[in-house]
Amino acid sequence: MNSVKKHSLLTDFDVYLFKSGKHFKLYEKLGAHLLTLEGEEGCYFAVYAPAAESVAVMGDFNLWNGKEYFLHVRYDSSGIWEGFIPGVKKGDCYKYKIKSTVDGGYYEKSDPYARHAETPPYTASKVWTDDFQWTDKHWMDNRKSKNELDKPYSVYEVHLASWKRIVEENNRSLTYKEMAIELVNYVKDMGFTHIEMMPIMEHPYEPSWGYQVTGFFAPTSRFGAPEDLKYLIDQFHKADIGVILDWVPAHFPSDAFALAKFDGSNVYEHPDRRKGYHPDWKSLIFNYERNEIRSFLISSAIFWMGEYHADSLRVDAVASMLYLDYSREAGEWSPNEYGGNENLAAVSFIKDFNAAVYANFPGTHTIAEESTAFSGVTNPVDMGGLGFGMKWMMGWMHDTLDYFSKDAIFRKYHQNNITFSIVYAFSENFLLPLSHDEVVHGKGSIMRRMPGDEWQRFANLRTMYTYMFAHPGTKLLFMGNEIGQYDEWNFKEGLQWNLLEYEPHRGLQSLIRNLNKLYTTEPAMYVNQFDPKGFEWVDYSDHEKSIVSFLRKTNNVDETLLVVCNFTPESWKTYRIGVPQRGSWDVIFNSDEKQYFGSGFMEKSKFETEKVTSHGRMFSIELDIPPLAVVVLKLN
Repeated sequence: MNSVKKHSLLTDFDVYLFKSGKHFKLYEKLGAHLLTLEGEEGCYFAVYAPAAESVAVMGDFNLWNGKEYFLHVRYDSSGIWEGFIPGVKKGDCYKYKIKSTVDGGYYEKSDPYARHAETPPYTASKVWTDDFQWTDKHWMDNRKSKNELDKPYSVYEVHLASWKRIVEENNRSLTYKEMAIELVNYVKDMGFTHIEMMPIMEHPYEPSWGYQVTGFFAPTSRFGAPEDLKYLIDQFHKADIGVILDWVPAHFPSDAFALAKFDGSNVYEHPDRRKGYHPDWKSLIFNYERNEIRSFLISSAIFWMGEYHADSLRVDAVASMLYLDYSREAGEWSPNEYGGNENLAAVSFIKDFNAAVYANFPGTHTIAEESTAFSGVTNPVDMGGLGFGMKWMMGWMHDTLDYFSKDAIFRKYHQNNITFSIVYAFSENFLLPLSHDEVVHGKGSIMRRMPGDEWQRFANLRTMYTYMFAHPGTKLLFMGNEIGQYDEWNFKEGLQWNLLEYEPHRGLQSLIRNLNKLYTTEPAMYVNQFDPKGFEWVDYSDHEKSIVSFLRKTNNVDETLLVVCNFTPESWKTYRIGVPQRGSWDVIFNSDEKQYFGSGFMEKSKFETEKVTSHGRMFSIELDIPPLAVVVLKLN
């Protein structure tokens, strides 16, 4: 006898929105929900399985017997099965046992809407609820002023499992609660305005770094319970630090316990392998043409923004979603109805996702990892764009790393590599990334790519970082980049914090700390970071000396900054540079200072203008330019 009571949290309007692709809070209706029904405490379960013949709930509460506790199918052809089971309590593990009408087979599946899961390699879902009390009201009330596009936005990207490990305790990772002390204090001390967490959604395969998600509503249990992650985010907010979560709607793994062939049919993945299988990652691609799946994905995004107070979502692998021929040869893909290679359903989904996030959470952002020239990625949806707030500037990243990897003697032949980015810098709202992708798969660390002896390597890195912070756009550094880690990032190990015992590494860390201070306190560095009004070349033509100079500007001329970059180890005395105003130009930042392990070449810190024409300007200064360095000056 079936002891599952008929009950529903879903209204007819919920079902209508779900089937229309417009239900963005499905987590309130589907999944497992503890409640009291007719005086009995228990749990309401609801799952979407349109090709199921039957759906049973099995778990700790019935000794994993899949032959009782059958859910009831709804009368409305929605494909939703639901019911109330008395006696189920918080923490109980469970799965759905689904009999398929497609092949008659049985599929044991975790809950796509579960709020918590067993710690891998175990794969069951957990019934969960929490009464976490947020204490970040001040941040939430004021975060719009922190996240606006004319505010500083400096991101520290972190893989939580490998930021720091306790070697003495079997090399374990820190817990969420331990990170709420150590990681929060570190990010605050370093002056970053935001932290980006690589995917913290539940995932079975650690070498995927979290990018093969199986729990789109469940934080990984590797570091603690869901409320522990909330506590970590709460502490970041109380420290005045924004939180960006990586979100992966592009694909999902084919593990048998999760979304793949959920009820024996292609529920979540596109049934056409040309659209439903990702050859690079051997993973499955969501069916963006299916409204119920659009509702699932956008509900996931809204869940992390609402339930976990995320301030931004960084969307992974957007290019792979946009193009039907992404990583496919001729014959392996089929054009859209207009003969093009754009995935029109994915484009439409992305627009709906961005519109939903910005409508529901003012003062937040979505950020696209998108590497192509797709037009209007950061244009608003109502202006024909995809609607993202920012886009990773992959071209800048590739050109910059390529330029700095060259021996300085050859850089005069490649100056266009370091200046070309300004040609398109304002075509989108760009974020400049030096991310985890640049320190894995045999690429080596950023430090290892710098040429020269030890002093030159550190000088090159200091120069590159200072140039990066002076360049228009927001900033992102992956953990370890700020201390000059020598080895390529290894997700199984903690960062090489012992390097800070040595002066060059401490100097580099100090440089990043002070660059964040410069970036966040000088309005010219951020106010017009997405506007061509905020940038003006002084000189990009001195190829022979590999020196470039430019202005960063606000609408207030007194806030103008002069940035001079020397990309070789040669120093120069009395190098003349045209300036926009007469007066005394003071050095406010010099990457060659001894505190950063620099040479300390520049003895003067103040330079008076002369009425000598240079670079098309009436006034100029004669500047002492240190080797492999960037100097920032401001009119006093």
